[in-house]
Amino acid sequence: DVPKGADPLGPENVLTLFTSVTTGAAISGQSRINANAKSPISGAIGDSQAGGYFPAELKFSGFDGIVIKGRSSKPVYLAIMHGKPELRDATHLMGKITGDVEAALKQELGEPKIEVLQCGPAAENGVLFSSLVNMANRHNGRTGMGGVMASKNLKAVVVRGTQRVTLADAKAVISLNKIGPKEVPNNPDMDGIAKYGTASVVSPQNMYGTLPTFNYSEGQFEGSDAISGEKMAETILKNRETCFACVVRCKRVVEIQEGAYKADPLYGGPEYETIGTFGSYCGINDLAAIAHANQVCNQYGVDTIACGATIAFA
Repeated sequence: DVPKGADPLGPENVLTLFTSVTTGAAISGQSRINANAKSPISGAIGDSQAGGYFPAELKFSGFDGIVIKGRSSKPVYLAIMHGKPELRDATHLMGKITGDVEAALKQELGEPKIEVLQCGPAAENGVLFSSLVNMANRHNGRTGMGGVMASKNLKAVVVRGTQRVTLADAKAVISLNKIGPKEVPNNPDMDGIAKYGTASVVSPQNMYGTLPTFNYSEGQFEGSDAISGEKMAETILKNRETCFACVVRCKRVVEIQEGAYKADPLYGGPEYETIGTFGSYCGINDLAAIAHANQVCNQYGVDTIACGATIAFA
């Protein structure tokens, strides 16, 4: 439906948000939302995926996906509440950081269990590598999908529903899903990701010589131990979060209350890619500084990889 030569930030671009067949079923790793549109960064296909609870909640609201066309004459958000879609005024949400938008929408709609996918202030201000953010810390990043949503004057998509996915063989799915919790500790790779998140690969990557360092002019960083997943677990890790129905619980939640760099648990914690780009890529071995930078990106809806790489290149 996108015409040849379409401006990625013009009304003729089409933004799609789609789940998979298995999203919403009790299967680890399946709560994913795929965002696609013509990318304002490359001018080619923009493809980006995120996890969290938004994908499953979209399914529970009665929809497999959303196709967004055109451009609204004023800022709006799309609310899909228990199967009923409605466009609502979003003027009061403009310019707000992601956590504040979520809080405002929960109060406005009277639904504390809503899930929100939004573009942040970065997208509103034309940052090409802006993201779509859900749970204030999960990103559809890299390809500028936040900018595409903002160009349509669509601030957010809000979903809430109780319509569960119908399974052809519910007993088989339940049986399979019971295997996971028992097997995670017996699988070194999964156990490492569970304990230390995706940052568990910082030390192995450094050992192999493939840890992006100093704008990837080098593959090893002498300060890697200070920014590893193990160090995060020892110091600033507050909790482990998960996506819907996933037993691995790899998502980091960090908290820093003192010092030059603060971190609010609401905004999660840095993934491996964030540690790589804000850390070794830039020659920084301060985990608190990386966690704070991660929070700022989550607040404003910016892709951490592109942001860190831009700083390193500069």
